[in-house]
Amino acid sequence: MAAIDEGIVREYFEQNGFFVRQMRKYQVQARRKTSDEEIDLLVFNPAWRRGLRRPDFFLFSNELPFIHRAAVAVKPWHTDVFTPGVLKSSPEIFRFLEENVLKEATRFFPDESEDGLTKILVLPGLPTAEPFRSQSVEVLKEHGIDAIISFRAMLLDLIEKIEVNRSYRKSDTLQVMRILKNYDLLKDAQLDMFPEKSPAPRRGRN
Repeated sequence: MAAIDEGIVREYFEQNGFFVRQMRKYQVQARRKTSDEEIDLLVFNPAWRRGLRRPDFFLFSNELPFIHRAAVAVKPWHTDVFTPGVLKSSPEIFRFLEENVLKEATRFFPDESEDGLTKILVLPGLPTAEPFRSQSVEVLKEHGIDAIISFRAMLLDLIEKIEVNRSYRKSDTLQVMRILKNYDLLKDAQLDMFPEKSPAPRRGRN
């Protein structure tokens, strides 16, 4: 399942012009991850230019041009909403921000410049009601998260970009979406019809 989740994130960045490096091909279980295993993806934007502003905290495709290079952690806990309680009780969410982890990441960018490395967290969603939404954002920023992307936003962007008359044989993720879209089982912005759900009973993270 982790491969599918990271595949969605990878396709999202690649479809928006980024170079993407997957840090590992295996899933870590029964032990704590080492420094080089905490980061799921490293992304680089070859079109970035000096002098651009910093990206907004909530990332959508129109904000991606403002990202130069980034470390990305993917947390596909699709049955969860990242409430303040979940964030405070789940220190593993923030381990990719530890100094030794980020130091490991910077060695892949030998020409590191003053703009630094953007720390991005990919998650299912935040609470929709206040003050919980603002509190979640505050906790994320306090830990050093620069920006977040929801799976919802990524899927909407990919669905819109996919062309039904083009074969995506080199990407299982895009090919499945293309087939569903071809048979009218998936339509542009279809997910906008469904409001974000409140947290479901937790049955474990998948």
